[in-house]
Amino acid sequence: MTEVPLWSLAVLPAVLGAATIVAIAFDVALSARAGGRAASLTEVVVVPLREAVRLLVGQRRVTTAADRVLWRTGVVTVPVIALLAALVLPLGGVAVADLGVGVVWFNAMEILAWAAVWMAGWGPNSVLSLVGGYRFVAQGLAYELPHMFALISAATAAGTLRVGGIVEAQSGVWFVVWMPVAFVVYLLSAVAMAFRGPFDAPTGRDLAGGAVEELSGVDRLVFQGGRWLLLVVAVAMSVPLFLGGGHGPLLPPWLWTVLKTAAVLAAVLWLRRKFPTVRMDRFAEIAWVVLIPLTILQALAVGVLVLTW
Repeated sequence: MTEVPLWSLAVLPAVLGAATIVAIAFDVALSARAGGRAASLTEVVVVPLREAVRLLVGQRRVTTAADRVLWRTGVVTVPVIALLAALVLPLGGVAVADLGVGVVWFNAMEILAWAAVWMAGWGPNSVLSLVGGYRFVAQGLAYELPHMFALISAATAAGTLRVGGIVEAQSGVWFVVWMPVAFVVYLLSAVAMAFRGPFDAPTGRDLAGGAVEELSGVDRLVFQGGRWLLLVVAVAMSVPLFLGGGHGPLLPPWLWTVLKTAAVLAAVLWLRRKFPTVRMDRFAEIAWVVLIPLTILQALAVGVLVLTW
């Protein structure tokens, strides 16, 4: 895997932006289907565009004694960390920065989401917004350890922290075949990271929107767009980690990457409607009692297989 020129830094946001728009359109279609009707092409295109324009021209909300610097910093940080995490994301055989510690870089950018959402919740000086921010921190404490063990399993099997090296190690058998637990747990944590359903308690209706309660206008557009971007990037990373990256017959590597990412993202968006919102205490209990032991056993099994081969 090779690094691409610096001009690719301008191409990366465009590619991710297009993928995010397609994901939102697909989600609109799924919402219409859940309501017992089929969404028209016009609705799929117009509804997200109309909402984006409405927020773009809308007025920013002002709250009493708000910490505006902290507030705005948290809002902007969400899409920024998604873009930074995507620097090591390969499209086919090419990544903007194929770092030797790519897996560590990716995980570090994800962890910054904790600070970003907490700041966005704290900054407005609003009780419900603050509770939503703390809910996300609690959710992060629940999913992060299983998430890290899933990443460790892939890195251990490949013998490298370089994302390109992990892809190269799957030229024969994809890692999902012999570490399915790590793959499933990774996807669960990816959804929780972007706090989409069923892990959307930080923005729950019982909190009137929680972390996004006081966001309006361009702030809400940037924050919500960042959530979608974070979901797309996190799900896309499952392809090089577990699904062989661009490996596949007949088609070029970049097309295989796109098709695999689209399939996984569609499955995630479809499945999230099949489950109710998970309470924080329940999720923490499941993570610590079930997911962590399973991922530790998965990592140990991978380590034994690597040592015996």
